[in-house]
Formats: sequence, C-alpha cells, structure tokens
Amino acid sequence: MRFSFANTLALVAMLAMAPAVETRAAGNLAGQEPIVVTVELGKGSEHAFVPNKLRFETGKLYKLVLSNQSQAPHYFTSHGFSQMIYTRKVQVTQTRDGKPVTLAEFKGAIREIEVYPGHSAEWWFVPVAAGRVTDLRCGITGSDGKSHADHGMTGEIVIE
Repeated sequence: MRFSFANTLALVAMLAMAPAVETRAAGNLAGQEPIVVTVELGKGSEHAFVPNKLRFETGKLYKLVLSNQSQAPHYFTSHGFSQMIYTRKVQVTQTRDGKPVTLAEFKGAIREIEVYPGHSAEWWFVPVAAGRVTDLRCGITGSDGKSHADHGMTGEIVIE
C-alpha cells in the first residue's frame, strides 16, 4: 500500500489531536506493592537466621523485615547482596498501640543492619542482578570471643 504525502499528513494530524493516554513502563515500581519476607535474627538463645536461605527475583520490590526477638543484638551483613540490589530505604520501626510506627528512615547504599533485641527493621529493595551469595553473616562477637557467625549465624541469598 502506498501512502501519499496528503494521507501521511492527515494521519499525523489525527494522531496529534488524539487524547493523551497515561502509560507506565512494565517495570514501574511506583505502583508495586512490596513482597514481604521476614527473617528472624536469633531464635531464643540460638544464633541463627530463620530462614537462612533467601530467594528473590530481579525487578520486584521487596520489604525484608528483620525481626530480633532474641536477647542479643544481631547484624544482617552481606556485602555481596548489597552489590546486587537497589536499596529504596531502610526503616526502623516500633509497635505502638498495636500498630507499627516508623522511627527513622535511611536511604543510600546499605550492606549491614544491626537490630537490637525486641526490635525490627524493614529493608525495602529491588534486586537488579542475578546470582548467589554465601556471605550472609552476623559478625557480633559474644562473650566467648567467637562471632555469632562462628556459632552458625550464616546464610545464603539467591537472586534469580
């Protein structure tokens, strides 16, 4: 089919007068609800991440809730993981009158979060690279001179 200059000009004029339609890119995070993943830091007197194997997908928004109900402070540390994600924010939260309240919010590159006994933190992020890291650990040193990681508080993170 051949288009004449007049037909092409008419088509361009029709398109210019068409109402604007709002569009969003498929990967637009503004409208995504986060996928909530909770990790317990310590289980009673045991030094452990529960679960200790985490799996995420690139391009999805996550809210990683780090909950410490143990009697000791714990780190959630993984340099490798921090290189594979975009951190949107980290929030320090507390429950007041049965509702979570945000006490502080941090932005920028994060590779280690310490959570004190009886508290939690929320790490909002989007994985941007696939891979597997095994450097998840808690580096706090106990009274015996060994780190919590030496006692088994280690883990694995897979991003697909």
